[in-house]
Amino acid sequence: MRRWVKVSVAAAVVLGVGGYVAQPYAQDWMLARDACDGVLPPDAVEQLTPEDAHLLDETSRLHGELGRYRCRLTAEGGSTGDGRLVVEAEAYTRRDDLDQQFMEIFPEEGFSPQATLPEGLPGFIDRHRLINLLLPCPSLGKDAEGRQRKLLVRTALGREANYGVPGAAYRTAVALANSASDRLGCGAEPLRAPTGGAVPRDPEDDAETVPLSEAGGTACGWMTEAGLPQDQGLRVAAGVNDAAPTGRCELTDRDGESKLSLVAWYGDWSNRLTSEHGVPRSMTATARCDGEAANFTLGRADDTPGIGEAVRRRLLKGFAEDQVRRRGCSGLRFS
Repeated sequence: MRRWVKVSVAAAVVLGVGGYVAQPYAQDWMLARDACDGVLPPDAVEQLTPEDAHLLDETSRLHGELGRYRCRLTAEGGSTGDGRLVVEAEAYTRRDDLDQQFMEIFPEEGFSPQATLPEGLPGFIDRHRLINLLLPCPSLGKDAEGRQRKLLVRTALGREANYGVPGAAYRTAVALANSASDRLGCGAEPLRAPTGGAVPRDPEDDAETVPLSEAGGTACGWMTEAGLPQDQGLRVAAGVNDAAPTGRCELTDRDGESKLSLVAWYGDWSNRLTSEHGVPRSMTATARCDGEAANFTLGRADDTPGIGEAVRRRLLKGFAEDQVRRRGCSGLRFS
């Protein structure tokens, strides 16, 4: 740590000295301490702040009656004059707000880039590189349709954040989610921050792949038994987290180009994704998981020798059955 610890000690000694608190490093310490109602890990803020900037401003807003919370921390710079983003979080507990957010994350057909979170955190990284965490809210009961109310917390990092810092972004997102749960009366079981892991700069391009023959130990290992051709250099990207509201198994060629995608969405919000322009999508499956809809579909499927319609249907069947088994779902049906 370059600044916060040294400044916190110094500031504690000289806060009474006129004018000192206006100095840049003391302001850094005070803003880091107060941002997001004081829940941000100081070392993580230090690591996520651009190297060439001091902190500029922090804001927090709680609308308990609306089930919303928002906070933001900025650093000096930026073209608009309101600073560069360091971290921002938005939290929602109302069903309409959650559905609206998921519509933004997964527009149209729903095949937006996504990446998994480490150590089973209940969420995913979306196409905007936001860390999304979705938690059940036992203290808020169920909505009018008998569904468990939930808390969605979306955490954004500045584009200049040091994404290579192991665990800093996830420690921040977890701290914000736990705090939002308390402030909005959610009552979720507190999350534990992962011990490491860096946020990918691009959820799609940075996805790790393994050769098909070596995918047996991944969350998409069932693909090794699906009768796929073994002589075309196919690789597997496993984007499955059993606690997340979405998951993905991707088949790519040796150059990383996607050849076939299988996606799962969990929650009634996803029912709109099972049709194209009002026409039911082919190659889909449905189930019931935790009292809500689950939808599985085969998306992009480029022409690849040895992967015809029969193999694709076998892949969808294997994917949906594996997901249902992992989640303890019921009522699996195929279109």
